[in-house]
Amino acid sequence: DWDDIPPSCALEEISEEEAVQIIAEPLLPLQSSTLRDYVDHSETLAKLVHLGVDLSQVEKRQKAGQLLLTLDFEKDIRKILLFLKDVGVEDNQLGPFLTKNPYILAEDLEALESRVAYLKSKKFGKAEIAQMVSRAPYLLLFSVERLDNRLGFFKNELGLSVKKTKDLVIRLPRLLTGKLEPVKENLQVCQIELGFQRNEIQEIVFKIPKILTASKKRLKQTFDYLHNIMGIPHHMLTRFPQVFNSKLLRIKERHMFLTFLGRAQYDPTQPSYISLDQLVSLPDEVFCTEIAKASIQDFEKFLKTL
Repeated sequence: DWDDIPPSCALEEISEEEAVQIIAEPLLPLQSSTLRDYVDHSETLAKLVHLGVDLSQVEKRQKAGQLLLTLDFEKDIRKILLFLKDVGVEDNQLGPFLTKNPYILAEDLEALESRVAYLKSKKFGKAEIAQMVSRAPYLLLFSVERLDNRLGFFKNELGLSVKKTKDLVIRLPRLLTGKLEPVKENLQVCQIELGFQRNEIQEIVFKIPKILTASKKRLKQTFDYLHNIMGIPHHMLTRFPQVFNSKLLRIKERHMFLTFLGRAQYDPTQPSYISLDQLVSLPDEVFCTEIAKASIQDFEKFLKTL
């Protein structure tokens, strides 16, 4: 998964294998393949299960199983739990959080605190930090340098103000934890292959940050259809970039139906204008009655002819 990349130093991307090297050796040899078998003998595991940690998921993560067996609940884990609660992770979210990121239990508390202090120094509010950490569980494994470099990258690459950069990563915090290559590629695609201006890309990304991590192939196909088949100009796509989040099939079916009815009018200067937002976001029923001025049965019948 795109946001499941444990971190490393400031700019280097590393694999999960390398991330594991961060964890202190030696690790216990696992006599059994499942952590469940250890629960009766390990107070630490029993307490983690009680918290809601899903051991069957944890053991799929590299060396996470052995890591848990080397930790002492009172000595190592309690302080991290208190820290997470202090950051704003809810009690009932601690289990799910540690299931996704068990590695945090081996982190140095001071290092974790310095990362939160850094975010606060950048004027992220407490609730915002809590939301970011919950939505991007690996966030706090990254060094201050790495976080700083990341914020700088999005600010400079997109030419955003400090406030807008913050807003962007609050809404999609995995931008701080995932790989940068796909993001750079998507920005290139938007500019070079799709022909958007820099200020248009800024606006699009700010409205739908997910475009930075979307599939390039899907982006191109959707753009090609909207721009070259439906004749939607760049400035209109910039106004309604949500359309890139829609399934292409949905856009095609609706456009073809409107064309069939003689209602496919996407020019805002015309009286029968249909906005891209109306085209993609309305449920079928509403789209048919309000936009196509037809019944849902007509629409279904039409789709069978395609």
